[in-house]
Amino acid sequence: MVKKDNKKKTREQMKDGKKIRSQKERMLAQELYLASDPELRRDALNGRRLLRLINQTDETQLDDRKQLVKELLGASGENIYIEPPFFCDYGKNIAIGENFYANTDCIFLDVARISIGHNVMFGPRVCLYTPGHPIDAVVRTSGPEFGKEISIGDNVWLGGNVIVNPGVTIGDNTIVGSGSVVTKDLPSHVIAAGNPCRVIREITDEDQRYWEEQQAIFQQDCQI
Repeated sequence: MVKKDNKKKTREQMKDGKKIRSQKERMLAQELYLASDPELRRDALNGRRLLRLINQTDETQLDDRKQLVKELLGASGENIYIEPPFFCDYGKNIAIGENFYANTDCIFLDVARISIGHNVMFGPRVCLYTPGHPIDAVVRTSGPEFGKEISIGDNVWLGGNVIVNPGVTIGDNTIVGSGSVVTKDLPSHVIAAGNPCRVIREITDEDQRYWEEQQAIFQQDCQI
């Protein structure tokens, strides 16, 4: 009986001599997939369980929260801080580097991979949206959806209420002003803002000199 069941399962996973990929494999390949798939539902429920535990921690349970966040995420640096409440789809499709800070109420919809570099700061309610839906209404309402990966470089600062749309890449050292809706890639070393978000100007050597001077004054005043 076991051998028959295995053969039946093998036949179900093969078509015209080719392996039929799972809905999860299709999702991570940024192709149409069904979110109602049982495997994906199990993954989502596990993510929700961990999110519930994270969001119930209080200000005295920072170590517990950190461990839960690391369990939730696919990969992360040692020094990360996410202020509850926090929400995501799965968690395992999110990779975050060292020295990450996210203020309260951020939302990362990770049906596709979300990659965040080192030394990144998010204001409150930053939203990273990877999901997309077919333009055609008949196809859209029949169920299939897709996702496009989001990539955020090192030393990026996103102000409060920034929305990053599917498929966007933001380069290193870039700052995005609060309330912006980022619909297209942003290069490195710029300040950008607006809806839709546009580059306002480059970050220059003059900016560096000014802020180094301000830091020196601060350190002298505070005897640091």
